[in-house]
Amino acid sequence: MYHAIIAEVKNKVGWITLSREEKRNAISPTMMNELLDAFRKYDDDANIAVVVLTGAGDKVFCSGADIGESIASGASFVERHEEQRKFAELFKIIRGLKKPLIGRINGHAMGGGLGLASACDIVIAAEDCKFGTPEVNVGLFPYIIMATLLRVTSAPKRLLEMMLTGERVDAPEARQLGLVNHVVPRDQLDAKVDEIARKIAKKSPAALRLGRRAFYTMRDMEYEKALEYLSSMLAINTMAEDVAEGIASFMEKREPLWKGK
Repeated sequence: MYHAIIAEVKNKVGWITLSREEKRNAISPTMMNELLDAFRKYDDDANIAVVVLTGAGDKVFCSGADIGESIASGASFVERHEEQRKFAELFKIIRGLKKPLIGRINGHAMGGGLGLASACDIVIAAEDCKFGTPEVNVGLFPYIIMATLLRVTSAPKRLLEMMLTGERVDAPEARQLGLVNHVVPRDQLDAKVDEIARKIAKKSPAALRLGRRAFYTMRDMEYEKALEYLSSMLAINTMAEDVAEGIASFMEKREPLWKGK
């Protein structure tokens, strides 16, 4: 049982909902520990094909770290530092997932919330959502999430401007910046998430696992090294049992029976 998140599985989709609506779904130490646990469990569950991350309510997806609660806890500097390092650990776990991760952005995504959204493979946002890094307004800077934001944005200088000024951008601009895949009317958000989740859930788990990992691994490689790595990954992929099943099902004009092997 979790206290700060809701975890449920529906039709091979593992849902994780940030559930502190009264606190703008801010990430408390409890929520952080529960997120780490839920992602690990979902990643090891063979019955889950896709994971969806969202927030409770319809106003805020996530407002970032609950700094106030951390300070009020009376924890020492070292204890707070160790708690903050878990945020970096969370991003590492998300990057290493075996399953694709969809971000259902139902409300504003600020600070660490923007980082969480950007860490998702596919981000679907309601058109009235806002995105920003307001940490500078309280004398902080969005250090940890920069690693993710800089790797997904198509406009690094615009991103830097947002971090320096604390400016918020709307969903259409977030899409232009590469932070969001799809912007839809709020009443179409669930339908779009369901559409993409169902498409992914029909694919080979083995191909998704190998391909997703290859994408993030080769992204930071030099071009020639990336080609060598991807050649090896192609060879590995062709050895998977799902490839033989995929070809057989295509020839026999039937739905494939994936084994994820």
